[in-house]
Amino acid sequence: GFVGGAMIPLVFATGFSFFSGPKRAMVTAILGVISTLAPTLGPTIGGWITEEIHWRWLFFVNVAPGLAVTFALVALGPVDRARPGLLARIDWLHAAALAIGLGGVQYVLEEGPRHQWFDDPGIAGVAWVAAVACVVFLERCWRSPSPIVRLGPFRRPGFAGAGVLGFVTGFGIYTVVYMTPLFLAWVRGWSSLDIGATLWVAGAAMTLSAPLAAGLATRVDQRIVMAIGLALYAASFWMISDVTRDWGFWQLVATQVVRGAAILFCMVPSVGMALNNVPDAELRDASGLNNLMRNLGGAFGIAVVNTWLADFFQLHRLRLSEALGAAPGAADEAARNLGLQLGQALGDLSAAPAAAAATLGRLVDQEALTEAFRDAFRLCAYVFIAAFTILPFCRGGPMMDEPH
Repeated sequence: GFVGGAMIPLVFATGFSFFSGPKRAMVTAILGVISTLAPTLGPTIGGWITEEIHWRWLFFVNVAPGLAVTFALVALGPVDRARPGLLARIDWLHAAALAIGLGGVQYVLEEGPRHQWFDDPGIAGVAWVAAVACVVFLERCWRSPSPIVRLGPFRRPGFAGAGVLGFVTGFGIYTVVYMTPLFLAWVRGWSSLDIGATLWVAGAAMTLSAPLAAGLATRVDQRIVMAIGLALYAASFWMISDVTRDWGFWQLVATQVVRGAAILFCMVPSVGMALNNVPDAELRDASGLNNLMRNLGGAFGIAVVNTWLADFFQLHRLRLSEALGAAPGAADEAARNLGLQLGQALGDLSAAPAAAAATLGRLVDQEALTEAFRDAFRLCAYVFIAAFTILPFCRGGPMMDEPH
């Protein structure tokens, strides 16, 4: 976690340092594809590894590529000379406040929905610690002689707007990759391998859309490219909001293709608007903050959809139960018919009533859960529609070196 947190912002900052003009858009698209392939294709590769080898290989599989990249970087790329003296200049209080604050926020967002948020003493305690750490972090940002993070880029209105759009992009990337496998596992009862074999379509569509997104970003206003991405994301969420408990691979193809294309149409301009024309002295901080906003959007999105799913499930389960109670005759007849069928299948009529009640309960839960997913997907579409209001506050123009 310590070394991994620097990878993506360092990669984007390096890309913007090495390339200029139209090449920046293509580099951003390539890096965007690579950085988002993990959450997009992770379920596919992870499902195959889990089913065919062992879940522990989800960790071992990273060793060989990591060693290969390390040796390739040393052999092919310029490596800075080590400067151990910089360790003495680090504001360790600032670093600790950042780690505790972000770690606490992440914990509260992920565990809160399962423990009724601040009704749980543990969640409330972590939230207070995180809040104090965030206050200390902000104080050190402005008053430390050597701050870990400089918030100077947020003084640029265009960067702040791009950061919000990066937050929304992270919301979209992670929530749908989180919810779709949950639907296929909870409602359809699919294995990890079946789920992975269904989700690769979005990764393929994302890769194919990269050249188009990069080309447009260098020719037209990046806000237009972002608008296309937001519209595609909203459309993909709206399409999947019609999901039923019978949906499988073919019913999900169209929405995954639209979503895969949307990722790069959002990623390229959000990074471009945030980092374009940023002075080299601020590029590292700007890239890190932009990446942080995207990751926070993902963490916030998963926490929000967990809360939505839990609340909507209870609501729809109650409504379905009320509907069954409003027509007791029809419900009893359906239960009797189901009991006879199960009794004949089990060869024991005495066990039929209990089996019928359990089966009927599972059907009610399955339908209520499907309705909860429909509502959550629809609300996600509204989030991307609302994000259009941020576009006027972002910096316009194509991704070039010259200011616009």
